[in-house]
Amino acid sequence: MNILAEPSSYFPSPTISAVQLGPVSINFYALCILAGIIVACWLTDRRLTQRGGQPGQVLDVVLWAIPFGIIGGRLYHVITDYQLYFAPGRDPWDALRIWNGGLGIWGAIALGALGAYIGCRRNGVRFSAFADSVAPGLLIAQGIGRWGNWFNNELYGDPSTLPWAVQIYQMDLSAGRAALDTAGNPIVLGYFEPTFLYESLWSLAAAGVLLLIDRRFKPGAGAVFALYVAFYTAGRFFFELMRSDYANTILGLRVNTWVSGILLIAGTVTFLALRSRPPSTVPRVHGPENENGGSIPHAGTVDKDTL
Repeated sequence: MNILAEPSSYFPSPTISAVQLGPVSINFYALCILAGIIVACWLTDRRLTQRGGQPGQVLDVVLWAIPFGIIGGRLYHVITDYQLYFAPGRDPWDALRIWNGGLGIWGAIALGALGAYIGCRRNGVRFSAFADSVAPGLLIAQGIGRWGNWFNNELYGDPSTLPWAVQIYQMDLSAGRAALDTAGNPIVLGYFEPTFLYESLWSLAAAGVLLLIDRRFKPGAGAVFALYVAFYTAGRFFFELMRSDYANTILGLRVNTWVSGILLIAGTVTFLALRSRPPSTVPRVHGPENENGGSIPHAGTVDKDTL
């Protein structure tokens, strides 16, 4: 790793990644993920209600989606970077220490979608309506969650002298702080392209564009989520090319670069195929008739086209 001299200006990184409150360790990576989830849930609830869902209904779905997504994200990371946990001299139990960082977005999306599908089935929500509602929130959550990588001093590119180059410390994540030299000072690895920052800004900007497109053009059911995939992977493809940390490769390209390229094509094609369909909505919920012959809503039976 080529370490450059300290630039005249740079973007500093924290020297701590966690704080200890009695017996409890509070990890900033986890807090960033949690903050992103909270904002995404709030926005998704508003958007799902606009599509005909009940206020608060999104929580019944995300209670299934979140644990599935966390498990899927961790599995994807461990499988694609297995040498970090199962190579000689490594501790396989680190694969379970999710608070130290390491979630693969595509594993999280895949299993999270399965969890959301189960939640939608159990709560009478059309899956396409939930997917289109959650898409901008996912981008915002990813934009916020990337700041967890800042606290962990990870996800950076090549050495840089740019004014916004990020200062990176050698971190001891098990201790929740930067490693120290013999003089007791945090060890600086160097100054690098802040790819985590680029991805965060890209995700937040893409969320704004996606909200604008959905409001103005009202794409067909499933098209908003497909466009989310296309937007996110377009940025992720290039950010992966910029990263300098070790990763497994196929034909000289990082695994995530290949995955991003494939999903960019798939998301674009799917959006073009779905954009002219009617927008996604949540079907009416039917209950017993009231005294005027109308239907009283309740969480009982739903239209047979729920999905």
